[in-house]
Amino acid sequence: MPLYKTKLKKTEDAYILGLRDVLPGIIQLLPRIPKIAFNLKKTLSIKPENLISLGKIIEQNALLHKDKAALMYEEQHYSHHEFNEIVNQYANYFLKIGVSKNDTVVVFIENRPEILFLIGALAKIGAIASLINPNQRGSVLKHSVQLDTSTYFIIGEELIQEFEEIRSELNLNKNAQLYWIEDTGKQTCPTNYLNLKEELLQISKENPSTTNSITAGQRYANIFTSGTTGLPKASIQTHKKWIQMYYWFGKINLNFNDNDVVYVPIPFYHTNALIVAWPSAMANGSAIVIRRKFSVTHFWEDVKKYNVSSFIYIGEICRYLLNAAPSGLEKTHRITKIFGNGLRPDIWKPFQKRFTIKKVFEFYGAADGNVGFTNTLSISSSVGWGPTKYAIVKYDVENDEPFRGSNGFFSKVSKGNTGLLLGEINHKVAFDGYVNKKHNEEKIFRNVFTQGDVWFNSGDLMRDIGFRHAQFVDRTGDTFRWKGENVSTGEIEAFVNELNEVSNCAVYGVQIPNCDGRAGMIALITEQDATIDLEFLATHLINKLPRYAVPLFIRLCNELETTHTHKIKKTTFKKEGINTSDKIFVMLPKTNNYIPMSMELKEKINNGDLIF
Repeated sequence: MPLYKTKLKKTEDAYILGLRDVLPGIIQLLPRIPKIAFNLKKTLSIKPENLISLGKIIEQNALLHKDKAALMYEEQHYSHHEFNEIVNQYANYFLKIGVSKNDTVVVFIENRPEILFLIGALAKIGAIASLINPNQRGSVLKHSVQLDTSTYFIIGEELIQEFEEIRSELNLNKNAQLYWIEDTGKQTCPTNYLNLKEELLQISKENPSTTNSITAGQRYANIFTSGTTGLPKASIQTHKKWIQMYYWFGKINLNFNDNDVVYVPIPFYHTNALIVAWPSAMANGSAIVIRRKFSVTHFWEDVKKYNVSSFIYIGEICRYLLNAAPSGLEKTHRITKIFGNGLRPDIWKPFQKRFTIKKVFEFYGAADGNVGFTNTLSISSSVGWGPTKYAIVKYDVENDEPFRGSNGFFSKVSKGNTGLLLGEINHKVAFDGYVNKKHNEEKIFRNVFTQGDVWFNSGDLMRDIGFRHAQFVDRTGDTFRWKGENVSTGEIEAFVNELNEVSNCAVYGVQIPNCDGRAGMIALITEQDATIDLEFLATHLINKLPRYAVPLFIRLCNELETTHTHKIKKTTFKKEGINTSDKIFVMLPKTNNYIPMSMELKEKINNGDLIF
């Protein structure tokens, strides 16, 4: 039974920390130790019943940093005072129409200021913003909208068509209220919708009294994650988690001030923006700059325009910037520190050097998880250290499960080796889980090291590099990451298997040079004597899936090897990638069809000459 192992060698992607690696960072922290200790105590002391919430922080900043910038988007600028007043108008309107504590409100809009106004407003009255990914379409969109029962639906002008395509299938009750929220103003409010911005015109800007009764343990949002298989799951986001990040990142690690401007070029339906970037900026009254969609072309222009001092990243953003042609603006900025996750070892130091960035606060966490790491000491190629109780255990990649010894328990990997990351679930570190509780057990291991213990399964492989530090290696099982998104293989397999010509298929992610994450690949077997219509398959997948989830490669094969439990073995497929004697087809960048993989194309991809 093969275990996932790595050799112990001193390279950027596999190393063990020594005292000289961690000591410089510790020395730099010494002057801040009293402040760190104070805020760490605050972080750890937050209890579910405490009267502290996201809305309370918004109101606090409106007093402490009244005229300082809070939010910038295109030509729109809002001070902390103005931001709070707009949030209050939304909150007071929702109270007026009957939205109350624990009610869910579906929010389906793109990344623009209104998404923050809505999250803040609903948080102030104890309601829940169900943040639907605007890339979702068809049956996936319908599934997400219906995951949590709701009477209230707020749909952006830019997404009305997509919502209307599934509205008749939602079986909305007779009391359902549909709101249209203006975007560019090119369209008018549709029939059967209320124009939400017009509804706010005569609404009070005063703080609602409800904010004072919101506790840390209450839910304020649903964030949708692909999970490990199947359709998206709605993970529960509590005020406690947001406040903990407010202290942990904002006051302990990043230590921003009210002159800082934090660029957030990623969407707020992802946790990186919602529960890392936003609370980190709010912790000391910093401003955030948001963008509807990330743009390599305009990145450094935005940095200059808004006088950005830090930005949050995902690994793909860093690679896109590094692959881009040099800009005269890329060294004339005031950025000294950045934070995010997924910055791979092969580009870590080149990225820092080219863009003159001194500190990288890489972190690790998940929307549905209870375990995290932060690179407090800014150590190269590391996700940092984990403050809560975790374990990295031996993992059987071939059979996609942890290895249990003869005593029935898991075993931890030795320093320098790689295994599955687990986080202990206890009274101090909860597992909030999903809206649909039946999915919770899928992420839990019991009797791991002792009878009765309970641990969260992260689904991620980590390398133990010593001093409680770790290095991210890869995801396990039936999810892979591409273009900053988690892609569910089960979802794609279901769509491919809808085709009569397909006998069976396996979807997995493969690594290709100069690209972060893994590109999707389908290995499929056709029915006897059947010929697969690749043009139809491409159209089928593009219509059914978000674009990032459409596999780039098709592999035609004769058989799919299975385990003893009849699960398709994907390990060999993943290792081989495009380097197989089987017939391969590829969807090239900016195209919508599959073409045969020639030797010339394969060479270009393997040499990293094609950027997908």
